[in-house]
Amino acid sequence: MKDKITTAIEYYNFKKNELLDFVNNGKNLSADEIIKSGIELQTLEYKITALEVAKEN
Repeated sequence: MKDKITTAIEYYNFKKNELLDFVNNGKNLSADEIIKSGIELQTLEYKITALEVAKEN
């Protein structure tokens, strides 16, 4: 089970970094795109945190 959790954490961290790169390198992002990216980033952070807690238990 821990291997699946570790794989999921790695995947969500990859998606988080991909999203951060998109926002940081976006020159012409609209406010809606930035807000949507922020919401997605928040969701990814919650998932990563929950998986890390599950991994410890």
